[in-house]
Amino acid sequence: MMFSGPLLMALIPGIVVLIVTWWFRKKGFPFLVKMLPGIITIITAAIIFYIGFVQIRGFEGGVYGILAFFLTIFALISFVIGKKDAVSR
Repeated sequence: MMFSGPLLMALIPGIVVLIVTWWFRKKGFPFLVKMLPGIITIITAAIIFYIGFVQIRGFEGGVYGILAFFLTIFALISFVIGKKDAVSR
């Protein structure tokens, strides 16, 4: 339960980030705009990790760290999606 809770909690924003990044790539937005969802997710994961490590501590703080880890994975996938070139029509 300690791993499945944060994973399930990270799935919703992670899927939203991936869909938004894919949509930005499909529409042909500039590189920075395509990277923006991943950058925001990395910043959010860092803040969540900090809150869990410094403010909360203990096992519940560890769960916040695991949540930040899963969000970081989604952000890295978002970077890969955003880096691909859009298909020319």
